[in-house]
Amino acid sequence: MKFIHNMIKPLTQSGRDLLPIILVVIFFQLFILKQPFHDVGKVLTGVFFVLMGMSLFIRGLEMGLFPAGGSLAYAFARKGSLFWLLVFAFSLGFGTTIAEPALISVANEAATVAAEGGMIPPDEASKESYATGLRLTVAISVGFAILVGVIRIIKGWPIHFLIIAGYIGVVVMTAFAPKEIIGIAYDSGGVTTSTITVPLVTALGVGLASSISGRNPLIDGFGLIAFASLTPMIFVMAYGMII
Repeated sequence: MKFIHNMIKPLTQSGRDLLPIILVVIFFQLFILKQPFHDVGKVLTGVFFVLMGMSLFIRGLEMGLFPAGGSLAYAFARKGSLFWLLVFAFSLGFGTTIAEPALISVANEAATVAAEGGMIPPDEASKESYATGLRLTVAISVGFAILVGVIRIIKGWPIHFLIIAGYIGVVVMTAFAPKEIIGIAYDSGGVTTSTITVPLVTALGVGLASSISGRNPLIDGFGLIAFASLTPMIFVMAYGMII
């Protein structure tokens, strides 16, 4: 009974979040395009799977990922080992990003388009190598970003100075990077802040700020995601210039 009760809230939240999307699709399909839905059963089944998937994911975050990320950050801070804390921060950023489904999709699509545009040979090995290189570049950049963000929390540096410097770097790199890679680089910054990366990185920042005397979790604990979405743009443009 307790499990069922704990699942009702995520189901309700997911249903409320999905409702506007469903209403928009129904409105444009029936009243603007004036076309009936094809295979209504498949559509309803898909909506049901999305609803259940979102609900289970939210419940999993509450039960496991948020507590795990926060407790690990707290334990490293209490242990006083800066080296291992930074290794953990980089590894967390790298590991969550390399497994990000959105990044895998974007990297594969970018490789296909690059092959069609003549940037790389059209064979499967070249496309796989390009996509893998792109994913590794983004994952390394996010790991580096989380590492810098952790140092910022420890040192108490103002976040806006680092963000301003980062975007200056983006503008400078945009002026020199090949035009074919710029759009991919900008999109790479967005896909890194998705389902897997955000919960763990947020928990890391809040847990670390909570464990350090003089730090405010609300002020110092957030902001890591901003770094995670900023550095991939710089790194991917550099990747495009190199290859």
